[in-house]
Amino acid sequence: MTSDALVVRSVPYGESDVVVTLLTEREGKVAAIVRGARKGSKRVAGALEPMHTISAIYEDKGTDLATLKEARVVRARTGMLTRLEAIEAGGTLLRWARHLFPPKTPEPAGFATLIETLDALDAGETDSNGALAAAGLRLLGDVGWGMELSQCVKCGKACPEDAGAQLDPDRGGIVCRACGGARILLRAPVRRAALAALAREPFPKEHARALIEIVDAAMAAHAGFKDR
Repeated sequence: MTSDALVVRSVPYGESDVVVTLLTEREGKVAAIVRGARKGSKRVAGALEPMHTISAIYEDKGTDLATLKEARVVRARTGMLTRLEAIEAGGTLLRWARHLFPPKTPEPAGFATLIETLDALDAGETDSNGALAAAGLRLLGDVGWGMELSQCVKCGKACPEDAGAQLDPDRGGIVCRACGGARILLRAPVRRAALAALAREPFPKEHARALIEIVDAAMAAHAGFKDR
């Protein structure tokens, strides 16, 4: 199997091997062993670092671990590696994706969101937290855990544009007071920012941190992920 991929985790295995977690374009999340990687294997030289898009050739015989035969960088993102805020945003995005993507299930929209966001972070033309917030909200929707922020998820009552709301990530969106409300208060400006991010429209960067907290809450609800 050959696919473009992103390395989202690398763990030493034995004396010379490494087990990597790949998010592949063709098959979603794949765990693979890389023989001799810790001894400087030429087959994967420089291709196991995060942030870069690689072309991965791997063999999957139906066991828990595939075998990575060869890998090479096809899209290096050296620009973002010079900015700490971009590195942190990219690292958080890849950790989110590692928990969100199911094993061996293609997630083409999610993979496209990752590539688009990493490219934007590499170009340095966007606020890192803003890019992360928007990508996180879209990524949830890409894998089927998107949140409804326009109307109550229980009764369907629309929430006025200038109103705040109560958010329940476990139930997938906002819940009106008549239906019992929820534990997270979503202020009106933050809700508007979230809707703008989902619509790929500009939003005030001062709301980025609040949007990231929303994604974190959804991650905790659906993927058991609590650590940025």
